[in-house]
Amino acid sequence: MLIKPKRLKPGDRVATISPSWGGAGEPELRWRYQQGIGRLADVFGLEVVAMPHSLKGAAYLYEHPEARAEDIMAAFRDSSIKAVIANIGGDDSIRLLPYIDFEVIRQNPKILLGYSDVTIAHLFCHKAGVSSFYGPAIMTDFAENVEMDTYTVEHIRRTLFDTEPIGEIKPAKQWTSERLEWTEENKHKRRNLRPDKGYELLQGKGCVQGRLIGGCIDVLEFAKQTPLWPDKEYWEDSILFFETSEDKPEPEFIKYWLRNYAAQGILDVANGIVFGKPMDETYYEEYKSVIRQVMEEYNHTDLPILYNLNFGHTEPKFVLPYGARAEIDCENLAFSILESGVKE
Repeated sequence: MLIKPKRLKPGDRVATISPSWGGAGEPELRWRYQQGIGRLADVFGLEVVAMPHSLKGAAYLYEHPEARAEDIMAAFRDSSIKAVIANIGGDDSIRLLPYIDFEVIRQNPKILLGYSDVTIAHLFCHKAGVSSFYGPAIMTDFAENVEMDTYTVEHIRRTLFDTEPIGEIKPAKQWTSERLEWTEENKHKRRNLRPDKGYELLQGKGCVQGRLIGGCIDVLEFAKQTPLWPDKEYWEDSILFFETSEDKPEPEFIKYWLRNYAAQGILDVANGIVFGKPMDETYYEEYKSVIRQVMEEYNHTDLPILYNLNFGHTEPKFVLPYGARAEIDCENLAFSILESGVKE
């Protein structure tokens, strides 16, 4: 069982970090960061502190992974900080691994929130035995043009501020992956939303439950055969969650990666899988095809798989707490998180 961190309350102090790409510190993007942290204050009533290296810019942070790690460690050590929120993802937070003190995280459990390459930071927490939260980031969801999406706001509140069971996660009615350049000229322009078709059942029947584990499937490849890779016990009695990055990996890669999960025996012990909506719905049908192909190859055609959930590289999104017990209801095309993500 992973340790649940304490819930957030209005007035709490939260830290922002740049564990991967340092774009939040670039002068031409600073307005975007300010817009994001403004929402933490205005929408959620939180006090924000930027960790010392987090706004030093992309070049500095690329050259100094130890500085990025130092920000994470300092945020966890600081008892006045109640949550740690990633500014954005990137592609090289695996370089922080030599500088992480897992005992510090274990002794100071608190909320860590982010997605994409922040998968690696979630694995830092997981190895330390602490639950963290796969969800929104400052530069994307919090800084959404004009205002945050109400679906995202609702799920942040339900998951990070409330100690009641999170309950059923209904599909968003609309979604977007539209790319609008992050310029101040565009800050008052809303992205176009498209109707969402809801969840799809790829295979399986009945209801299954399991503890949540997963992340960005591209980024998880960095962690295989490292000390971060979870022990087999954590894959047992699990519901895996996977989503793909803005790189929009070709379907063949999804096939190769899933074959590895099968070869490791992870698909033998998992109870189900949920897949996030692909960015721009690129390869939407092709991904379904290769997922089914691998399940057939390894005789896992009864493993319940729910597809097109609202997490990952599309907006709006809900929040997934690592280690929380979840349920896939194949008959009703429903996904629920059966416990709270946080404690009092």
